[in-house]
Amino acid sequence: MGLVIPSNPGPSLFDYRNLCCPWFARGVTTSLYRDMAVASEETTNICSHCDRAIPSLNIDLHFAHCSRNLEKCKLCGDMVPKKHAEEHFLNTHAPVACSLCSETMEREVLAIHKGEICPQRIVTCEFCEFPLPAIDLAEHQEVCGNRTELCHLCSRYIRLRERYNHESRCTGVSDNIVGSSRDVRAAERAPGAPRRQPHDYSSRRRLFFTIAITGIAVILGSLLFQRKTGNNQVH
Repeated sequence: MGLVIPSNPGPSLFDYRNLCCPWFARGVTTSLYRDMAVASEETTNICSHCDRAIPSLNIDLHFAHCSRNLEKCKLCGDMVPKKHAEEHFLNTHAPVACSLCSETMEREVLAIHKGEICPQRIVTCEFCEFPLPAIDLAEHQEVCGNRTELCHLCSRYIRLRERYNHESRCTGVSDNIVGSSRDVRAAERAPGAPRRQPHDYSSRRRLFFTIAITGIAVILGSLLFQRKTGNNQVH
């Protein structure tokens, strides 16, 4: 008996093949599903809301969910749940006030500001190591650097701002002593300047002076004694 094809619209050619050969239909169906799965994995579309690559078969469902629940941060570009958008801005991007000087700035630069720029950050004086606000440092060091300390090597008083340079050059000899000796020698070498007398001559001068004073004292004593004696005789 031959195959009868009905006159009304019926199954497609594919359905006739299924009717004719069930194994053929099963193989074609399996191959078709496999090809569709591979195609769906390889084919993606970019979501116009979040700019992510989404499998083409899921793009419509993803877009509906993404646009309804997420929004893109205008500052960092992150996709944030709409109900947490304000919290994200406050915790990540909202300007903050410096706890030291109350200046308002972006959160990203707060650490650098407090460590290197803030005028109220605490610094130490290089001369006395006293902690104070950075805004007062220059005025403090101007005064503090002019204080003096005694150098134990040369016994001179040195300003604190010059202390380190002095210590690297100090020879342990007082500049006052060295300077006075140099001045005397320079004066002696000057043309027409009187030269120092030998030490023996100075000693003789002191001896003569002592003798003269002693002689004068003896004479005055004798005169006073004679006057006193004369007065006694008169009485």
